[in-house]
Amino acid sequence: MNAQTTSFAGDLAFEATIVSPGEASGRMPIGPGLLNPFGTVHAGAMVWFADVVATTLALQGQRPEPGMQGFPLAINLSANLISNSREGHLHARARFVKQGRRVSTVSTEVTSDDGRLLLVLTTTHVAAEG
Repeated sequence: MNAQTTSFAGDLAFEATIVSPGEASGRMPIGPGLLNPFGTVHAGAMVWFADVVATTLALQGQRPEPGMQGFPLAINLSANLISNSREGHLHARARFVKQGRRVSTVSTEVTSDDGRLLLVLTTTHVAAEG
């Protein structure tokens, strides 16, 4: 059997913002670099987007830096892919399920431009000790 190598390339860019102490939001344009061969957003790109918005909430406005004390490392992710989209933007809203000093759990919903629910991601974060 001959081994075959396939190359992949993508383009991921988005914004994430703290809206309040209990909520963060994000917006990501859907472009050709995010699409899978079926023509919808790659599941990994959608999960990455939601995870970064959740981490933005857990950081509470701190700017992440390599090796920083207290960085909210994800220790568990549970993704439920409900639907998908081919064009427009993805919108994320992250809210705390539980906010602790060392461990926090965040629920993040990703929707389409028309408000259709695409993904629910639940993440648990532990503060890194550096």
